[in-house]
Amino acid sequence: MTDINTIKNLRNNHGHSVNKIREDLNINWRTAKKYADNGQLPSETVPLKKGMMYDEKWGDIVSSWLAEDARLTKKKRRTNIQFLKELKGIGFPDSYRTVFIF
Repeated sequence: MTDINTIKNLRNNHGHSVNKIREDLNINWRTAKKYADNGQLPSETVPLKKGMMYDEKWGDIVSSWLAEDARLTKKKRRTNIQFLKELKGIGFPDSYRTVFIF
């Protein structure tokens, strides 16, 4: 999206031609023309997360643990096996692979 905004800015605010935008940003001229002259921006797609970790409470728990661990030094962070052991302690029904993929 930043490239698209840059293209629109160069075209609308600075008056650059499509060829000048193409040279400056090192992109195809069709791409420069498409975004410079088109009135609407493409919408960003958010991937739909599905599965047991997202449908139930486990995904929220692991996400909060990951946020906590991000503040720690690398040596003090939990491994996937440690995550699995802690989840099993609170009743997690699935296997290591589910935790590893998350």
